Amino acid sequence: MHSPVLLPHPAGLSGRALASRAAFATALVAALGVAFVAAPRVLAGIGPGSGFAGQGELVRDFRGAFVAYWGAGDPDLSPRMEGLVDYWVRYHVAKAGIAALLLVVCVALGVVLWKAFLRADNAGAWRRAGLASAGGGVSLLALFSLAVVMANIQGAIAPFSSLLSLLPVGETHGELATTLDQVRTGLSHAPGTATGGGSRTSPVLDLMIGDFARYHAVMAVISGVVAAALVGFSTLLWRRFAGTPSSAPRTRRVWAAFAALSTLTTLAVIVVAAANTGTATTPAPALLGFFNGGM
Repeated sequence: MHSPVLLPHPAGLSGRALASRAAFATALVAALGVAFVAAPRVLAGIGPGSGFAGQGELVRDFRGAFVAYWGAGDPDLSPRMEGLVDYWVRYHVAKAGIAALLLVVCVALGVVLWKAFLRADNAGAWRRAGLASAGGGVSLLALFSLAVVMANIQGAIAPFSSLLSLLPVGETHGELATTLDQVRTGLSHAPGTATGGGSRTSPVLDLMIGDFARYHAVMAVISGVVAAALVGFSTLLWRRFAGTPSSAPRTRRVWAAFAALSTLTTLAVIVVAAANTGTATTPAPALLGFFNGGM
Protein backbone atom coordinates (compact mmCIF):
# COMPACT_ATOMS: atom_id res chain seq x y z
CA MET A 1 0.00 0.00 0.00
CA HIS A 2 2.07 2.94 -1.22
CA SER A 3 1.37 6.62 -0.80
CA PRO A 4 0.64 8.12 -4.22
CA VAL A 5 3.02 11.01 -3.64
CA LEU A 6 6.02 8.71 -3.41
CA LEU A 7 6.00 7.00 -6.78
CA PRO A 8 6.85 9.77 -9.29
CA HIS A 9 10.30 9.83 -10.84
CA PRO A 10 12.78 10.56 -8.02
CA ALA A 11 15.43 13.18 -8.22
CA GLY A 12 18.79 13.47 -6.52
CA LEU A 13 18.93 9.87 -5.31
CA SER A 14 21.75 7.78 -6.71
CA GLY A 15 21.42 4.16 -7.74
CA ARG A 16 23.83 3.21 -4.96
CA ALA A 17 21.66 4.97 -2.36
CA LEU A 18 18.56 3.20 -3.67
CA ALA A 19 20.36 -0.16 -3.54
CA SER A 20 21.51 0.55 0.02
CA ARG A 21 18.00 1.41 1.15
CA ALA A 22 16.59 -1.65 -0.57
CA ALA A 23 19.16 -3.93 1.05
CA PHE A 24 18.50 -2.47 4.50
CA ALA A 25 14.71 -2.78 4.12
CA THR A 26 15.04 -6.33 2.79
CA ALA A 27 17.10 -7.31 5.82
CA LEU A 28 14.44 -5.80 8.09
CA VAL A 29 11.69 -7.73 6.28
CA ALA A 30 13.62 -10.97 6.77
CA ALA A 31 14.28 -10.22 10.44
CA LEU A 32 10.66 -9.33 11.10
CA GLY A 33 9.53 -12.48 9.31
CA VAL A 34 11.63 -14.58 11.68
CA ALA A 35 10.42 -12.55 14.66
CA PHE A 36 6.80 -13.01 13.63
CA VAL A 37 7.22 -16.79 13.85
CA ALA A 38 9.45 -17.03 16.91
CA ALA A 39 8.86 -14.00 19.14
CA PRO A 40 5.11 -13.96 19.97
CA ARG A 41 5.23 -17.12 22.09
CA VAL A 42 8.20 -15.77 24.04
CA LEU A 43 6.66 -12.33 24.51
CA ALA A 44 3.28 -13.79 25.48
CA GLY A 45 4.97 -15.81 28.22
CA ILE A 46 5.94 -12.57 29.96
CA GLY A 47 3.21 -11.65 32.40
CA PRO A 48 0.58 -13.34 34.59
CA GLY A 49 0.13 -17.04 33.92
CA SER A 50 2.61 -19.44 32.45
CA GLY A 51 3.99 -19.71 28.96
CA PHE A 52 3.85 -22.78 26.77
CA ALA A 53 6.62 -24.82 25.24
CA GLY A 54 4.71 -25.12 21.98
CA GLN A 55 1.36 -25.24 20.25
CA GLY A 56 0.74 -28.82 21.34
CA GLU A 57 1.04 -27.95 25.02
CA LEU A 58 -1.27 -24.96 24.61
CA VAL A 59 -3.90 -27.11 22.86
CA ARG A 60 -3.74 -29.77 25.56
CA ASP A 61 -4.08 -27.21 28.34
CA PHE A 62 -6.97 -25.44 26.63
CA ARG A 63 -8.94 -28.60 25.91
CA GLY A 64 -8.70 -29.59 29.57
CA ALA A 65 -9.65 -26.12 30.73
CA PHE A 66 -12.58 -26.03 28.32
CA VAL A 67 -13.97 -29.35 29.55
CA ALA A 68 -13.71 -28.17 33.16
CA TYR A 69 -15.19 -24.76 32.35
CA TRP A 70 -18.18 -26.27 30.56
CA GLY A 71 -18.75 -28.82 33.31
CA ALA A 72 -18.74 -26.17 36.05
CA GLY A 73 -21.57 -24.27 34.35
CA ASP A 74 -20.35 -20.91 35.66
CA PRO A 75 -19.99 -18.23 32.95
CA ASP A 76 -17.23 -16.50 34.91
CA LEU A 77 -13.88 -17.71 33.63
CA SER A 78 -12.03 -20.03 35.97
CA PRO A 79 -8.49 -18.98 37.00
CA ARG A 80 -7.10 -21.63 34.66
CA MET A 81 -9.17 -20.41 31.72
CA GLU A 82 -8.49 -16.77 32.54
CA GLY A 83 -4.75 -17.46 32.47
CA LEU A 84 -5.09 -19.01 29.02
CA VAL A 85 -7.15 -16.08 27.76
CA ASP A 86 -4.64 -13.55 29.12
CA TYR A 87 -1.81 -15.45 27.44
CA TRP A 88 -3.72 -15.48 24.15
CA VAL A 89 -4.30 -11.72 24.33
CA ARG A 90 -0.58 -11.09 24.75
CA TYR A 91 0.19 -13.53 21.94
CA HIS A 92 -2.09 -11.73 19.50
CA VAL A 93 -0.88 -8.28 20.57
CA ALA A 94 2.70 -9.39 19.90
CA LYS A 95 1.77 -10.80 16.50
CA ALA A 96 -0.20 -7.68 15.57
CA GLY A 97 2.69 -5.42 16.58
CA ILE A 98 5.27 -7.36 14.59
CA ALA A 99 2.97 -7.59 11.57
CA ALA A 100 2.35 -3.82 11.74
CA LEU A 101 6.10 -3.20 11.70
CA LEU A 102 6.42 -5.60 8.77
CA LEU A 103 3.69 -3.69 6.94
CA VAL A 104 5.53 -0.38 7.42
CA VAL A 105 8.84 -1.83 6.25
CA CYS A 106 7.18 -3.47 3.23
CA VAL A 107 5.66 -0.13 2.24
CA ALA A 108 9.06 1.56 2.54
CA LEU A 109 10.79 -1.19 0.57
CA GLY A 110 8.07 -1.13 -2.07
CA VAL A 111 8.51 2.61 -2.52
CA VAL A 112 12.26 2.14 -3.03
CA LEU A 113 11.76 -0.67 -5.55
CA TRP A 114 9.11 1.14 -7.58
CA LYS A 115 11.20 4.31 -7.61
CA ALA A 116 14.10 2.28 -8.95
CA PHE A 117 11.80 0.76 -11.58
CA LEU A 118 10.54 4.16 -12.72
CA ARG A 119 14.04 5.57 -13.05
CA ALA A 120 15.46 2.55 -14.89
CA ASP A 121 15.18 4.18 -18.31
CA ASN A 122 18.56 2.96 -19.47
CA ALA A 123 18.53 -0.36 -17.67
CA GLY A 124 18.14 -3.67 -19.46
CA ALA A 125 14.84 -5.47 -19.76
CA TRP A 126 15.89 -8.11 -17.24
CA ARG A 127 16.70 -5.50 -14.60
CA ARG A 128 13.38 -3.75 -15.11
CA ALA A 129 11.56 -7.07 -14.95
CA GLY A 130 13.41 -7.95 -11.74
CA LEU A 131 12.53 -4.63 -10.11
CA ALA A 132 8.88 -4.96 -11.13
CA SER A 133 8.71 -8.53 -9.83
CA ALA A 134 10.34 -7.58 -6.54
CA GLY A 135 8.09 -4.54 -6.16
CA GLY A 136 5.01 -6.61 -6.88
CA GLY A 137 6.04 -9.30 -4.41
CA VAL A 138 6.69 -6.77 -1.66
CA SER A 139 3.35 -5.09 -2.37
CA LEU A 140 1.55 -8.42 -1.97
CA LEU A 141 3.49 -9.06 1.24
CA ALA A 142 2.29 -5.67 2.51
CA LEU A 143 -1.32 -6.70 1.81
CA PHE A 144 -0.73 -9.99 3.61
CA SER A 145 0.74 -8.10 6.57
CA LEU A 146 -2.34 -5.87 6.68
CA ALA A 147 -4.60 -8.93 6.78
CA VAL A 148 -2.50 -10.42 9.59
CA VAL A 149 -2.73 -7.19 11.60
CA MET A 150 -6.51 -7.20 11.21
CA ALA A 151 -6.85 -10.85 12.25
CA ASN A 152 -4.64 -10.47 15.31
CA ILE A 153 -6.43 -7.34 16.51
CA GLN A 154 -9.61 -9.41 16.28
CA GLY A 155 -8.00 -12.21 18.29
CA ALA A 156 -6.72 -9.81 20.94
CA ILE A 157 -10.13 -8.21 21.46
CA ALA A 158 -12.12 -11.48 21.51
CA PRO A 159 -9.52 -14.02 22.71
CA PHE A 160 -11.90 -16.68 24.02
CA SER A 161 -13.52 -17.24 20.63
CA SER A 162 -10.10 -17.15 19.03
CA LEU A 163 -8.94 -19.88 21.42
CA LEU A 164 -11.87 -22.06 20.36
CA SER A 165 -10.11 -22.54 17.02
CA LEU A 166 -7.56 -24.69 18.90
CA LEU A 167 -10.17 -27.24 19.94
CA PRO A 168 -10.05 -30.54 18.03
CA VAL A 169 -13.79 -30.44 17.28
CA GLY A 170 -13.62 -33.81 15.53
CA GLU A 171 -12.73 -35.60 18.78
CA THR A 172 -14.80 -38.80 19.13
CA HIS A 173 -13.61 -40.25 22.45
CA GLY A 174 -13.17 -39.10 26.03
CA GLU A 175 -14.40 -36.16 28.07
CA LEU A 176 -13.81 -33.62 25.32
CA ALA A 177 -16.01 -35.57 22.89
CA THR A 178 -18.80 -35.67 25.47
CA THR A 179 -18.45 -31.94 26.11
CA LEU A 180 -18.49 -31.16 22.39
CA ASP A 181 -21.69 -33.19 21.94
CA GLN A 182 -23.32 -31.23 24.76
CA VAL A 183 -22.23 -27.94 23.20
CA ARG A 184 -23.65 -28.98 19.81
CA THR A 185 -26.93 -30.01 21.41
CA GLY A 186 -27.20 -26.69 23.22
CA LEU A 187 -26.37 -24.71 20.08
CA SER A 188 -28.87 -26.65 18.00
CA HIS A 189 -31.62 -25.32 20.28
CA ALA A 190 -30.25 -21.79 20.51
CA PRO A 191 -32.15 -18.87 18.95
CA GLY A 192 -31.36 -18.45 15.27
CA THR A 193 -30.52 -22.08 14.50
CA ALA A 194 -32.73 -24.31 12.36
CA THR A 195 -34.25 -26.12 15.33
CA GLY A 196 -33.85 -23.33 17.84
CA GLY A 197 -37.16 -22.09 19.10
CA GLY A 198 -35.78 -19.57 21.52
CA SER A 199 -35.36 -22.20 24.24
CA ARG A 200 -33.20 -21.37 27.21
CA THR A 201 -29.48 -22.05 26.92
CA SER A 202 -26.87 -22.51 29.63
CA PRO A 203 -25.04 -19.46 31.01
CA VAL A 204 -21.74 -20.78 29.62
CA LEU A 205 -23.27 -21.24 26.18
CA ASP A 206 -24.76 -17.74 26.36
CA LEU A 207 -21.27 -16.37 27.03
CA MET A 208 -19.81 -18.38 24.15
CA ILE A 209 -22.46 -17.15 21.72
CA GLY A 210 -22.05 -13.55 22.89
CA ASP A 211 -18.28 -13.66 22.61
CA PHE A 212 -18.52 -15.26 19.17
CA ALA A 213 -20.79 -12.41 18.08
CA ARG A 214 -18.28 -9.90 19.42
CA TYR A 215 -15.45 -11.74 17.64
CA HIS A 216 -17.16 -11.21 14.28
CA ALA A 217 -18.43 -7.72 15.11
CA VAL A 218 -14.83 -6.67 15.76
CA MET A 219 -13.75 -7.89 12.33
CA ALA A 220 -16.76 -6.19 10.74
CA VAL A 221 -15.71 -2.87 12.26
CA ILE A 222 -12.03 -3.33 11.37
CA SER A 223 -12.92 -4.31 7.81
CA GLY A 224 -15.27 -1.35 7.49
CA VAL A 225 -12.57 1.09 8.56
CA VAL A 226 -9.99 -0.49 6.23
CA ALA A 227 -12.48 -0.55 3.35
CA ALA A 228 -13.24 3.16 3.82
CA ALA A 229 -9.54 3.98 3.78
CA LEU A 230 -9.03 1.84 0.68
CA VAL A 231 -11.87 3.57 -1.16
CA GLY A 232 -10.13 6.91 -0.68
CA PHE A 233 -6.75 5.42 -1.57
CA SER A 234 -8.13 3.81 -4.75
CA THR A 235 -9.70 7.09 -5.80
CA LEU A 236 -6.37 8.88 -5.46
CA LEU A 237 -4.61 6.18 -7.45
CA TRP A 238 -7.10 6.32 -10.32
CA ARG A 239 -6.77 10.12 -10.38
CA ARG A 240 -3.00 9.78 -10.56
CA PHE A 241 -3.38 7.34 -13.44
CA ALA A 242 -5.76 9.67 -15.29
CA GLY A 243 -3.44 12.65 -14.73
CA THR A 244 -0.29 10.94 -15.99
CA PRO A 245 0.45 11.82 -19.63
CA SER A 246 0.59 9.10 -22.25
CA SER A 247 4.21 10.07 -22.87
CA ALA A 248 5.06 8.25 -19.60
CA PRO A 249 3.64 4.77 -20.32
CA ARG A 250 5.64 2.99 -17.62
CA THR A 251 4.41 5.36 -14.92
CA ARG A 252 0.84 4.99 -16.19
CA ARG A 253 1.13 1.21 -15.98
CA VAL A 254 2.37 1.41 -12.40
CA TRP A 255 -0.52 3.68 -11.36
CA ALA A 256 -3.02 1.45 -13.18
CA ALA A 257 -1.66 -1.69 -11.53
CA PHE A 258 -1.80 -0.18 -8.05
CA ALA A 259 -5.25 1.29 -8.64
CA ALA A 260 -6.60 -2.05 -9.85
CA LEU A 261 -5.01 -3.94 -6.95
CA SER A 262 -6.36 -1.43 -4.45
CA THR A 263 -9.84 -1.62 -5.96
CA LEU A 264 -9.89 -5.43 -5.87
CA THR A 265 -8.62 -5.38 -2.29
CA THR A 266 -11.36 -2.91 -1.36
CA LEU A 267 -14.03 -5.22 -2.78
CA ALA A 268 -12.57 -8.21 -0.91
CA VAL A 269 -12.51 -6.29 2.38
CA ILE A 270 -16.12 -5.16 1.86
CA VAL A 271 -17.14 -8.82 1.40
CA VAL A 272 -15.32 -9.70 4.64
CA ALA A 273 -17.09 -6.86 6.45
CA ALA A 274 -20.50 -7.96 5.17
CA ALA A 275 -19.93 -11.63 6.04
CA ASN A 276 -18.78 -10.81 9.57
CA THR A 277 -21.69 -8.43 10.08
CA GLY A 278 -24.11 -11.22 9.19
CA THR A 279 -22.42 -13.66 11.55
CA ALA A 280 -22.35 -11.10 14.38
CA THR A 281 -26.09 -10.58 13.94
CA THR A 282 -26.94 -14.31 14.17
CA PRO A 283 -23.91 -15.99 15.72
CA ALA A 284 -25.40 -19.28 16.94
CA PRO A 285 -25.69 -21.00 13.51
CA ALA A 286 -22.10 -20.10 12.61
CA LEU A 287 -20.83 -21.27 16.00
CA LEU A 288 -22.73 -24.55 15.56
CA GLY A 289 -21.16 -24.86 12.11
CA PHE A 290 -17.73 -24.46 13.70
CA PHE A 291 -18.38 -27.20 16.28
CA ASN A 292 -19.70 -29.41 13.48
CA GLY A 293 -16.36 -28.99 11.74
CA GLY A 294 -17.68 -26.71 9.02
CA MET A 295 -15.43 -23.68 9.73
